[in-house]
Amino acid sequence: MSRVTLGLAALTVLDCDPLAQIDLAEHHGFDAIGVRLTPASPGTPAYPLHEERARLDAVRHRLEDSPIEVLDVEILRLTPDFNLTSVRTFLEASQLLGARAVLVAGNDAHRTRLTDNYALLAQACAEYGLVAALEPMPWTQVKNVREALEVVALADGAAAMARSVLVDTLHVARSETTLEDIAAIPAEWIHYAQLSDGSVPAPRDEGELIRQAREERQVPGEGGIGVAGILAALPLNTPISVELPNEQLRRAAGTGPWLDRLAAAARSVIDSCGKTPGA
Repeated sequence: MSRVTLGLAALTVLDCDPLAQIDLAEHHGFDAIGVRLTPASPGTPAYPLHEERARLDAVRHRLEDSPIEVLDVEILRLTPDFNLTSVRTFLEASQLLGARAVLVAGNDAHRTRLTDNYALLAQACAEYGLVAALEPMPWTQVKNVREALEVVALADGAAAMARSVLVDTLHVARSETTLEDIAAIPAEWIHYAQLSDGSVPAPRDEGELIRQAREERQVPGEGGIGVAGILAALPLNTPISVELPNEQLRRAAGTGPWLDRLAAAARSVIDSCGKTPGA
């Protein structure tokens, strides 16, 4: 079986800075981390290493002495006022961290402008050895995998090297995405996936949908969204990042035991669909 990289996503331990996150990954069965450089929403934690060179260098040096790698960096949003120049330092820092992918969200209702800006960003990502991983989320303007494919497919030329679609098991299960849609993503456009479970039926209220995604995900295999089937539709060697914020359960267990539980559950799901986790 293929060796699958197991990542600890930023949102799972968002109160921990990247140095602490590396320590946690080393001690609890993960191969990689995700780093949140910019906040997902106003007032939420982020670690702007691209604006703080001393902290960036400290993280780089720590990574040099660690088996842990950086799988992805977060988050760039394609908004109506997206400006490529303003994200250059973000991309430079991402390259210095050795990241594979930049997580991208589509937040522009003007589809042509969003598609054009994705292509611009993908071309810039290619210059830095990164991919632009567009993540469909049901409350954004790229709501499902089919819509993500439509955007990514139009990034050609130099941008084609950095085309990427990010499959998050919770989001695809709560959107109009089928297993056939996931299987239809070209293998070269899949660079990693995010894993968590969730309750069924899904909330109908958008605010509650967002709250659960940011605060109350469930352990893989303990919810009802069929995570093994989703992972099985991906290429065999797809890196898997555990993105599972649930502070109530984390506090009850303690961070170390909680991460041990998540890593074990992720391994179990990966094994069940014919994949072998790296750790």
